[in-house]
Amino acid sequence: MRLFKRVILVGVLTGIVGLLGLLVFLEFNRPLGSAPPPQIVDIPPGTGFTQVAHLLHEKRLLGQEWFFQLLGRVQQLDRKIIPGEYELHAGMRPTELLAKLVEGDVYQHSVTIPEGYNVVQIADILEQKGLADKDAILRLNRDSAFIASVDIKAPSLEGYLFPDTYRFPRYTPPEFIVRTFVSRFHEMVTPELLAQAKSMGMTLQEVLTLASVVEKETGLASERPLVSGVFHNRLRQNIPLQSDPTVIYALEYFDGNIRKADLSVNSPYNTYRVRGLPPGPIANPGLAAIQAALYPTPSDFVYFVSRNDGSHKFSATLAEHNKAVDRYQRRPRSKQSS
Repeated sequence: MRLFKRVILVGVLTGIVGLLGLLVFLEFNRPLGSAPPPQIVDIPPGTGFTQVAHLLHEKRLLGQEWFFQLLGRVQQLDRKIIPGEYELHAGMRPTELLAKLVEGDVYQHSVTIPEGYNVVQIADILEQKGLADKDAILRLNRDSAFIASVDIKAPSLEGYLFPDTYRFPRYTPPEFIVRTFVSRFHEMVTPELLAQAKSMGMTLQEVLTLASVVEKETGLASERPLVSGVFHNRLRQNIPLQSDPTVIYALEYFDGNIRKADLSVNSPYNTYRVRGLPPGPIANPGLAAIQAALYPTPSDFVYFVSRNDGSHKFSATLAEHNKAVDRYQRRPRSKQSS
């Protein structure tokens, strides 16, 4: 009989303790607030669990730090917090906050790489966004072992960083970011495009080099195949490409105005002095420019000049071209001077 009473007593006490524990849990697991707005909370690598709890409390996202720490340690999650930026709000319970930090549900930053940007410009964008150190990106661009690891056969990754909109969390390793750009390149440059390059007797490096020049020469989608056709004609006839963007790429400093002296710069990228294609891409072309390089519009054109409205006048003879230059370049400048 006494044993039975003891069992009953133990059961009652256990139930009371359990109920009290549940009440404590429900009391302290309540959200601190009612609703968003959310805020971005940065948890840098190396932040300890106690520091995380204190940070959440400081941000007014967490009521009792000790309760959050207890939750983490009881569940053995205190060493499993993944660093990064998190979008959190005061309407989240401590258990929800903990789960988000352990799952690594980090905030993703959107970054757009425009068509025609070179690797230096891309590195600048990533640094401005706080996603990568510029020098780290530039080092990877020339790292032969890294370049081989992403299945590229070229001395640099210029031309292979595919322009698109990407999303990366803070503290993403630079290697992962660059691998993502190149992976998208491999995805977009299909076997059909590679087969077309082979049928034209062009290497992938040559295709991208020409595509990058086309990309920089015109922003009009309708003109890309025509511009490509002009350059293909010049290559066949062994006429220098005479492309200003290649000269600009060769210059150490460019203030926005290309000068006559710049056209004499001693560089393999100066297509006024060197015949044929430059030794590599001068930018990272988009898919349309790559397709234009591979599928040029057939024509007799070997010249083109800007109309100063974003479009170009194409000519088949030097005489026609000189007239176009006089009409669209010399006369407008003369009017501006007067």
